[in-house]
Amino acid sequence: MSLSANWSYPTAIRFGAGRISEIAEACAAAGIKRPLLITDRGLAQMEITQRTLDLLEAAGLGRAMFSDVDPNPNEKNAEAGVQAFKDGGHDGVVAFGGGSGLDLGKLVAFLAGQTRPLWDFEDIGDWWTRADADAIAPIVAVPTTAGTGSEVGRASVITNSETAEKKIIFHPKFLPSVVICDPELTVGMPGFITAGTGLDAFAHCVEAFCSPHYHPMSQGIALEGMRLVKDYLPRAYAHGKDIEARAQMMSAAAMGATAFQKGLGAIHALSHPIGALYHTHHGTTNAVCMPAVLRFNRPAIEDRLGLAAAYLGIEGGYDGFCAYVDDLNASLGVPKSLTALGIEDPDIDRIVKGALADPSTGGNPVEMTAENTRALLLEIV
Repeated sequence: MSLSANWSYPTAIRFGAGRISEIAEACAAAGIKRPLLITDRGLAQMEITQRTLDLLEAAGLGRAMFSDVDPNPNEKNAEAGVQAFKDGGHDGVVAFGGGSGLDLGKLVAFLAGQTRPLWDFEDIGDWWTRADADAIAPIVAVPTTAGTGSEVGRASVITNSETAEKKIIFHPKFLPSVVICDPELTVGMPGFITAGTGLDAFAHCVEAFCSPHYHPMSQGIALEGMRLVKDYLPRAYAHGKDIEARAQMMSAAAMGATAFQKGLGAIHALSHPIGALYHTHHGTTNAVCMPAVLRFNRPAIEDRLGLAAAYLGIEGGYDGFCAYVDDLNASLGVPKSLTALGIEDPDIDRIVKGALADPSTGGNPVEMTAENTRALLLEIV
């Protein structure tokens, strides 16, 4: 079976090894003539990034890059990115990288034509309608990890540097016009990033599958996304140049982000404030939180995870699924607690406050209160 295809769900996706060579065609399809490539500092000088800039330059699209992007991008990065976009006279963005580069790239394309401040567009009610939709620049997204799925998302996660809170900025036109999913771009990921990003994709699928909201299409995507992670993340972790495993994980990442239109839950509600306060890797933090959250949600998800276990070939229903998660984390070197993750004496009150304010809380199968969220967090510490 050839792992190369053109998909149009949820947007136009050019999937397959070597397809970064089509970056100029993707920009043309999106109507971009002067792209600004936005990525993070770590990727800026890497061969995959420089090669992409070479391809853009050779096609007469210039060679412009902005890389002042933190691992947890914030409003200061956004302001600097918008300035670079305007100063360069750009008409679109190539968002390139993992979640940080993708999220900030999408945000810059969104903000560059707006007159209202960033936080006016937080994902609250219908605040997204405040934006001038016609002023949003087109986006081509190129993921270089297999985890966040931000390349097929309608939002960006941005940290408020003053309050150390992660906020979700949403607009339907955050969805990139064209995506290039080239698994060859992920073969150089170190093992701990392969694990953390892969477990982020898994968390998206698990939480979407367990969400109580009605969305049967997302339900099916989440289930198959879990299977791909189960079958291929260990291979990608053990053999980084296994292009089939890398491709299947890239599919799982996009599937997870597509599925969580149905909702997320306590894993992300806790992970967001922890990451904002202590700058931990998002996917790894999700993985640390997952076992305790599965136990916390047991009354509402036991039967559902039993069905998932059967599909995944895991014996023992809900208990077997939880045991599998524990074993998977251990096999990938995931710490068992926040303390083991390097967070000593965490600020419980701030994390609980942040978790209860996070939009993900509304998708958790069990209602989260200050009391039970504190108890859950103490279990993870």
